Amino acid sequence: VLINLVRNAADAALADAGGSEPAVEVSWHLRIDQFVLVVRDNGPGCADTGNLFVPFFTTKPGGSGIGLALCRQIIEGHDGSLTLANRTDGRGAEAVLRLPLAAS
Repeated sequence: VLINLVRNAADAALADAGGSEPAVEVSWHLRIDQFVLVVRDNGPGCADTGNLFVPFFTTKPGGSGIGLALCRQIIEGHDGSLTLANRTDGRGAEAVLRLPLAAS
């Protein structure tokens, strides 16, 4: 999951960083009951957030459209969540992965 999220972020940043140096930032923190991982890029952002997790939907030339759908399925299989949205603090997108620290 982490490899796919970082690769998607790198592809987006390299495709169009809006005149800035392409950048990907990975950070994490712990909440009381959750591990939270955040992957941010400075690419163009997501044009159609409604289809991001639809299997076989892709905006990449030669893409399969399986990556994000599979990532979400894996994370949900561990009682977690995965979201992807445009950043609110600047250009690009932000993937947020949340996993529980204790089994439910």
